Amino acid sequence: MALESESQKKSYGVFGDVYGVMMVPKELEIEKDASIDQFRFQLPDLKQAFQDFVRTREVGEFISGALAGAMTKAVLAPLETIRTRMVVGIGSKNISGSFIEVIEQQGWQGLWAGNTINMLRIIPTQAIEFATFECVKRTMTEAQEKWSTKECPKLQIGPVSLNLSISWISPIAVAGAAAGIVSTLACHPLEVLKDRLTVSPDIYPSISVAVSKIHNDGGIGAFYAGISPTLIGMLPYSTCYYFMYETMKKSYCTAKNKTSLNRPEMLLIGALSGFTASTISFPLEVARKRLMVGALQGKCPPHMAAALSEVIREQGIMGLYRGWGASCLKVMPSSGITWMFYEAWKDILLAERRHL
Repeated sequence: MALESESQKKSYGVFGDVYGVMMVPKELEIEKDASIDQFRFQLPDLKQAFQDFVRTREVGEFISGALAGAMTKAVLAPLETIRTRMVVGIGSKNISGSFIEVIEQQGWQGLWAGNTINMLRIIPTQAIEFATFECVKRTMTEAQEKWSTKECPKLQIGPVSLNLSISWISPIAVAGAAAGIVSTLACHPLEVLKDRLTVSPDIYPSISVAVSKIHNDGGIGAFYAGISPTLIGMLPYSTCYYFMYETMKKSYCTAKNKTSLNRPEMLLIGALSGFTASTISFPLEVARKRLMVGALQGKCPPHMAAALSEVIREQGIMGLYRGWGASCLKVMPSSGITWMFYEAWKDILLAERRHL
């Protein structure tokens, strides 16, 4: 044909070695501008989204907890080493004797045995713990305030109607318990590594060797050895620790007609909260440590009650508090310094967030 139809348009294509002409109806032709508009889209601003995320209150509390834990452990690592040795019954029965033994056997660096894994453990542990505490406390408080202004939910059982009020529950106690449980579940394998490196540095000379040996001996489950007694021991400690700090802080501020504590007051109240929590839960800590490292000595008790009975049978009632002095010597400054650093970092990060 010599003339091209008005309703048709030629389209040339190449198919291998064959050239051909394809006739396409004009109404099916895609306009270039329309096709460009259809496929044009805008990528999300990931940088701005990340900045907004970092500036949130929760992230500020998470980072504050991590920094506070790291700074505290870097200073107090030697006391942690002595406390662990005394709790599990290795070497001297007094603090000064344990210090001398460690220095004679391993040198000064022995006081920081396992400190690398301890730092790797404490940073996520404290970050998760403080962030969980603040989040649960806020959520519980908001729920109580909401239910106090509105009628709380009711449970109807036949003719009996029960008010599901949570006004009698302490948000601080619940938040403290939740903080301990969540952080323990997340970071327990690091606690197992730290104890192995501290108690048996000859068998576990490095983190890589410890990870390999523990995995070969018991698989993934070996990293959660003693998780049940750990949770049982952590629950009263964590609940008491946070409850005592917040209660003493509120009472002190009320008595002194203050809105906040200064740094020395945070240090003192934090130390007292750690002392109280450690004293109450220390027998469970002794049983927990014995269960966790019992396998190294070839005589691991089957459960926590058996571990407590074994300690009492071998050392009497006072055996449940063996190492309590070293523990308080470590826990009190650790608690005080941790709270002081945490409050300081939180003030800095959240204040910066408010000004952005």
